[in-house]
Amino acid sequence: LFRSNHHDIARHTDPSAAPVSARTPLRVAVLAGGRSAEHDVSLSSGRAVCEGLEAAGHEVLWVQIERDGTWRHEGERLGVRPGEGLLGVDVVFGALHGPFGEDGTVQGLLETLDVAYVGAGVAASAVCMDKVLFKQLMGTAGVDQVDYVGVREQRWRAAREQVLVEIAGLGLPVFVKPAHLGSSVGIVKVAEVERMGEVLDEAFDHDAHVIVEALAQGVEVECGVLGHLNCKRDGRSPIGGARAAALASEPGEIVFAGDWYDFAAKYTPGGMELKIPARISPSARERVRELAVETFDYAGCAGLARVDFFVDGERVLVNELNTMPGFTPTSVYAKLMAASGIAYPELLDRLCRLAIERHERRAW
Repeated sequence: LFRSNHHDIARHTDPSAAPVSARTPLRVAVLAGGRSAEHDVSLSSGRAVCEGLEAAGHEVLWVQIERDGTWRHEGERLGVRPGEGLLGVDVVFGALHGPFGEDGTVQGLLETLDVAYVGAGVAASAVCMDKVLFKQLMGTAGVDQVDYVGVREQRWRAAREQVLVEIAGLGLPVFVKPAHLGSSVGIVKVAEVERMGEVLDEAFDHDAHVIVEALAQGVEVECGVLGHLNCKRDGRSPIGGARAAALASEPGEIVFAGDWYDFAAKYTPGGMELKIPARISPSARERVRELAVETFDYAGCAGLARVDFFVDGERVLVNELNTMPGFTPTSVYAKLMAASGIAYPELLDRLCRLAIERHERRAW
């Protein structure tokens, strides 16, 4: 079902393109915070995005979304009107993670405001935020994935024993995850069958939709995607080069000291190491990059994504796609792009210009 459409970033870098500092400065609103459990992670991403955009020569306006959902700019509550944009900016960079930010809700609001914004649209954001729905979509394309069982709370309450039988088919250990959270929030590794019911009960405190995944063999590999699969009518794109499609980064391998890649490993200094390039075979490397772009395309994404894999020898399994990964210069996505030749300020500039281009193409 998939068709290979990826190209090396280097092949699409136009050496004659103007440096970031020579391009027309943009007025950019950065949204950060939000209502999800990833509020603090989002603030960290947002501050880094502000610094990177300023380094690229852009004017930045900070909009903080409080935990109660209130939007504030310069300390004052911010009101918006449909069709009138946001603070007169050219583009919005929503450095938001998790529900009420990365799941299509804010994207829908920005659509009604008629303002360009970085990243995936409403449908792709919603699909990729729901781990079960994303896996179901990938399953229709025949993509190799980690085995899983999706469980809704209502069914768990009504057919507890039947659900446990289905989960037992995955073997042990398994990972129980809230379907709509990121940053490894709420994930529990279960190695004893006696604990399964208790862990599922706790998981439903986080989310009414839960995914249970089998243990995957191999190494954890992540790959960044930049761009889109449609170009301007003149055949050029602001990410550089003629007829540029979505571009896959050099894959990176996640190395961590603990039992699995949990929240502490992700956000504790020294908790993980990103090895670039990943220690996988050349053919597996190309398959990772190919699948990253194809998954991005099939999910209908735009702008950026980080696709997570398990690689066991020559077998490559797609695990998740994150439409707005952590965005500090030391976050995995930015490191992958830097290793592929795109520095942090340049990356932010390209994302903003891609967003404006997409908004202009969709105008009616």
